[in-house]
Amino acid sequence: MSQPSEKIDLGSFYHIYNRGINSCNLFMMEDDYRHLLLLYEKYIDPIAEIYSYVLLPNHIHLLVRIKENVRYKYSMEEIKKVNTRNVVRSIDADKFGDAVGLEINKWETVSLPDGAEGPSALKENGDHSALKENDLSNPARSADAGRLDTVRLPDATRHFSHFFNAYAKYYNTRYNRHGALFERPFKRKRVDSNEYLKNLLIYIHTNPVHHGFVSNALEYGWSSYLDYLTGTNPIYQRCMEDYFGDINNFRACHQSIDFDEDIFD
Repeated sequence: MSQPSEKIDLGSFYHIYNRGINSCNLFMMEDDYRHLLLLYEKYIDPIAEIYSYVLLPNHIHLLVRIKENVRYKYSMEEIKKVNTRNVVRSIDADKFGDAVGLEINKWETVSLPDGAEGPSALKENGDHSALKENDLSNPARSADAGRLDTVRLPDATRHFSHFFNAYAKYYNTRYNRHGALFERPFKRKRVDSNEYLKNLLIYIHTNPVHHGFVSNALEYGWSSYLDYLTGTNPIYQRCMEDYFGDINNFRACHQSIDFDEDIFD
């Protein structure tokens, strides 16, 4: 019997990874890599910060931090009003327009207003009992709608499931394929120390070398390694300074790929 998947908590770091079922390829063309990254922007960017990633032909690794200060921009009640007769539609519901508009906008999130009773306050008190069904009973003002609304916190597990399912649907349609594409459920492992985070980041970036696709991480385009070297991403820049000190030490630490893979999988 398989072990139950670890719960994904707000405010925590996670190693998220998945592979093609029976180790099948996930990408056939360059456009496939780009499409998966676009889906990541849609489903995961609103609820998580990315610290490193790599997309390999038959598996992917992500190091993310789940945001704790966001809520859904649109309530479920507003979503239900779309294309419903004799209903006074809210300003936000009108933005959906139709099913296409709904699909585009329903994953949007906004930051919790200052002073709102959010999950970070609950975490400080060690009390997560109010976080049931991703709802908080305390109302917070919606800046864009200008009214009181129940704070509905995103479910990170659901976002990742939709992310993987959306890519599988795209892939199966494009290549006239049927059935599951990824192993299920997707793997997730909490990052519980700074040392583990640093080593995991190196492991992710050097994975293409470890599997023999390239001889140097610089040669592989579908990872965050090159983005770290450019210094244009503020999250990557802060992470480099906090865990490596400077770019020279960052490069030096990535020269070794002597890892016990079982530690990370």
